[in-house]
Parts: sequence; structure tokens; C-alpha cells
Amino acid sequence: MAKKAGIILCLSFLSFFFFRCAPAEKEKASPLATNKYEDLVSLYQEFRDFLKPKFENGVPDYSATAMAQQYQDLNNFQQRLAAIDTRGWPISQKVDYLLVWAEMNGLDFFHRILRPWSRDPCFYLVSQGGNGPTMDSLLRFPRRLPMSPERLANFKTALQAVPAVFSQAKKNLTEVARDFATIAIWGAKEEAQLYDEIASRVSEHHPELIEDIKRAKSAVEDYRKWLEENKDKWTAPAGVGKENYNWLLKNVYLMPLTWEKCKDAVLHEDYRVISFLKLEENRNKNLPPLKYVSSPEEYRQSVYKSLDSVMKFIREHKIFTLQDYLEVESYKKAREGEFEEPWPDVPNYIPDYFFNFSFRESLPEETHECIGHYFDELRVEHDNRPIRGRPRLFNVDETRSEGFAFGLEELLMHAGYLDHRPRRAREIVYLQAAFRTCRALADLKMHSHEYTLDEAVKFCIDCAPRGDLLKGSHHLMYEMATTLRFVGWHMRMVVGKVRFMQLIRDVARQQGDKFVLGQFMDQLLAEGMIPFTLSRWEMTGYDDEIRLLLSDHPQLLEKILE
Repeated sequence: MAKKAGIILCLSFLSFFFFRCAPAEKEKASPLATNKYEDLVSLYQEFRDFLKPKFENGVPDYSATAMAQQYQDLNNFQQRLAAIDTRGWPISQKVDYLLVWAEMNGLDFFHRILRPWSRDPCFYLVSQGGNGPTMDSLLRFPRRLPMSPERLANFKTALQAVPAVFSQAKKNLTEVARDFATIAIWGAKEEAQLYDEIASRVSEHHPELIEDIKRAKSAVEDYRKWLEENKDKWTAPAGVGKENYNWLLKNVYLMPLTWEKCKDAVLHEDYRVISFLKLEENRNKNLPPLKYVSSPEEYRQSVYKSLDSVMKFIREHKIFTLQDYLEVESYKKAREGEFEEPWPDVPNYIPDYFFNFSFRESLPEETHECIGHYFDELRVEHDNRPIRGRPRLFNVDETRSEGFAFGLEELLMHAGYLDHRPRRAREIVYLQAAFRTCRALADLKMHSHEYTLDEAVKFCIDCAPRGDLLKGSHHLMYEMATTLRFVGWHMRMVVGKVRFMQLIRDVARQQGDKFVLGQFMDQLLAEGMIPFTLSRWEMTGYDDEIRLLLSDHPQLLEKILE
């Protein structure tokens, strides 16, 4: 769910793109060939260090010169990776090689196609890190007050750098896409409001920060005004086009699919979900409607009961192993602020779209967010593998992340987790799924240049069940911004669910009567946060998708499969 409170919590780790504008190294000789896995690990660590930001007085340099230098340096890393011979390696190590290859390709795609530092004004808004590529910033909004002297000094330096950041942004943004400008104008208004909230929070403990906060807010407002004044002259499309979308699918997201095949999969899911919804509604037509929770406290209790219920279900039915660190209490604590947000009966308040369903039945959405996403985050925190255990860059893992979380909503329903709930709870699963297929179709059509941002918003309102609830909503704008700026985000949620089910089928067919759901799930989760294509190869030994994936790279394919 797109929660405003989550913006502050996510600022420290959702910045998607990092860089270093170090001086160019002298021309090096061709990299020496090696066949040692340890050399891959070392190269990957060096690549990650290369992406760490370098600041000048709190301001990162995203100038054309700095970006050209980074792109040149990337070529050196790619050559060194190509010199590593994987022949004879176990599949697990070859999987790690392809993860490194995909992340380097992700940086390449940023430079060749996305160029957010020059095309996307939202790139410079630190509050928008959850819905697209965002510059790395030293600005970390405080969650605990008072701040330590060191933390206070760092925060003050970062605040004072805000005007210079926007000054640089205006120089760098030379090829702005129209829809990105629209999103940034919307985001800048939100960011200015965020500074008001921060000023209110710190005024008691750190009143000396108020003037710096005011200047930072003023810089944001000036940036927004500049965007509004120049928007009409920016006419370029924000979508990447089908050809680039297809390249991204295979070379970064490691999906052996095309835009057309993804569209077919999403449409099939849309047909299925709406049909199943109508069958459920017909079956339940004589049942009373689900009861709405009537207060924030009642909603809190509903969420807590849902979390306890799904944890009990997973244990009793042995869906997958729950390690000691997979617990819901810390998740509950992180959710506390949401129960203090305006209640839907507040005049002019438009709640998150999913809240219109979760305040009748919260179990599916909490399963998605906690059992899906939050537990995945905890697993990454406890994964010490030098490559696979690192958080993926450039959204390499989102098909797995979103497909798994989304898939749990419905698949656990068929496994029985809603059996003790009112029968109409099943309708909620399909209602939420139907909105996600709408978003996926909007994703595909914005990037094929069939829809503008405004047209995609209208499409979702017309497409979604109870689309009237989306009119004027922050949630819909946030989701459309996400799928336009993070290319393929919502398509990958729906197609990722399909890929998840495909993997269940492939392993079940291979194992026959020996297939055990809990063992399958444990094996999948042990794979780490990697694309389903790679998990499938490692879990089954089937290499047909690897051949499709690397069909345009014959030399790489040869050494990967030997």
C-alpha cells in the first residue's frame, strides 16, 4: 500500500541509483582471463563500491561530464566480467555470475535509455524514492529525537545542501519527458509538505534547524515553480518503447519474455480474475455483506488478528519454515503510524484504494505486505552470501519480490487460509487482483507509447472494480508514477505471479508424487531474492529458459552452459 508515512521510513534505503564521479583511470590492458569464483566475488564488491556516491559539500554531481565518465568506467567492469570463465562451475555459482551481469546491464540501461538525471525531475526529490529512481542523498529525515550531536551535524549539512541540489538539477535536466514533469510537480508539492512536518517534529528538540528547513522548503517550492513554468516546452514521452522494454526484460530483469508475451499473460490473468470474482459474487449473493471496521482502533485489531491468523496457518499447514527471525511483532510496530492517519469519514480524504477492501477483510493485504515483502526483507538481512545475499540493484529481483507477495494472496486462499473467514472474504482477493491487472496493462501501454500518464490514470479508473474510489486519489497517482519511472513494475507483479505458479508446476511435474509444498517453498526461499528464471534453473536443472534468455549472447551462453 502506498503510505505517506512510509516515505520517511524508506528514504534511507530506497534511493535506487548510486554513482561515483571519480577521475578516469588510465587506459588498462585487456583484463586477464580467470576461472575463479572468488574473482567474481571481488569484482562484484568492487562494482558495488564503484556505485557508492561521492559528495561535494553534501551535493552529488550528476552533471553530463560526471555521467559520461561513469558510463565509460562501466565498460571496464563489463570487460572484466566477460573475462571470467564459468565453465565447470556449479549452477549456483553461474547464477551468481548472471546476477552480476544483470546489475551491470541495469546501469548500462540507465545511461543509454533512462537517464533520470537529465530526463526525470523527480530524480532530485528525496521523498519520491519509493516510486522511481532517485538521486542518492545525505538527507535522512530523523525518526528519533533528540538527535545525537553527530547525527544533528550531518542532518544540518544535508539540509543546507538542498538549494544547491536543485540548482544543479535545473542545469542537468536538458531532455525532460512531459509526464515526468507532471509527476515531479505533484511530488514537489508533497515534499514541501514533508518539510513542514519535519519542522513541527524537530522544533522542540532542535529549534536551530528551523531556518535551514525553511530554506530547504523554499528551494523545493522554487523547483516546483520552475517545472510549472517550463512544462509546456517539454514534449518527449516518458515511456521507453517496446524495443527497449524487451531489452530490459531479458538483460536486466532476466525474463525470457517480450512485451507482447507479457501483455498476453496479463490479459489472461485479467480474464481469469474478473471471471472468478463474478462466480464468487454469484455464489455469495444471498450472504450478508462484509462488515466495515468503524475506527482506527478496530482496524488495528483487525490487522493484528490477521497477522496472527496467517502465521498460525503457515505453521499448522507447513507452508514453509518460519525461522526465529520471521516474526510479526516488529512489523506491527512499524505499522503503528498508519493507524493514526485520517479515517475515511474525514471530509475530502480519499484513502488508499486497497483500504476500501482491507477495512472489510485485512488478511489478503497483510499477507502480501508482511508474509511476502517484510519477510523477504528479513531473509535478505540474514543472508550472508557475498553476491546472492546482497540487496539487488536496478530492480533485478522485483519479478520474484512482487510476484511472490501478490501470489500469496490468492494461492494461500486456495490452500485454506480464508476458510475460517466469512465467505465473501474471497471476493476481496479478486477485487484487489483486478486492480493490479489494470495497473499492469497501464504499465505496458505507457511504455509502448499507447497511453500518456493522464490516459493511464483514466484507464485504471475505468478498468478497476469500484474505479470511482480512485478518482483524485494519491494512491493511483503514486502507482502510475511508480510503473512509469520503475519500468515494468506492475507488469512484473502480475507476470511474476504467473512465473511463480509456473515454477510450482514445473517442480511438481518433475517430482511427481514426491512433491511436497513445504519443501518446495523452503527450497525457493533458500534461493534468495533472484529472478524466477534463475531459481527454476537451479531447482530443476532445466536450461531451456537460460537458452532463450541468452540467445543474443552466444559466447556468454556457451560458457554458462558448459
